[in-house]
Amino acid sequence: MASFLDYYGKIRSRTLKVIRTIPAERLEWTFREGKYTIGDQVRHIATIERYMFAETFAGRPSCYQGCSKEIADGYDDVLDLFNKLHGETLTILRGFDDADLNKSCITPGNSTIPLGKWLRAMVEHEIHHRAQIYIYLSILDVPTPPIFGLTAEEVIQYSETV
Repeated sequence: MASFLDYYGKIRSRTLKVIRTIPAERLEWTFREGKYTIGDQVRHIATIERYMFAETFAGRPSCYQGCSKEIADGYDDVLDLFNKLHGETLTILRGFDDADLNKSCITPGNSTIPLGKWLRAMVEHEIHHRAQIYIYLSILDVPTPPIFGLTAEEVIQYSETV
């Protein structure tokens, strides 16, 4: 569990890095009416982590109610919500030990799954929505940080020809 929490901390730091590049005036931008805004993406990562995944880990039913700007409006409020709910999730997760990773939990779809696999699903979910934020910001020509320190162009530059 300690290894997972360390890993998830690194995932979250990369997500925060891109969130911090979102221009405040573009927070509620979307590429098409009816689709998530950038702010919705951030709120969704936060609220689904806390109210679906963490509740499920704790043996309670999901209480996820969406990610609209009624939950948090404005860049600072959205970032505060993001960090606050993550802290609550971590408090729940720190109550588990390695043996708990093999115990089952019940998902909102009424499937039984080992806690360890549900934790991985939570990480995959965050990465999926982080990628969407990257795409949205790319459409807006907002510079974003490379995920692992180098851009694809820099990797090519430093690579040997085969």
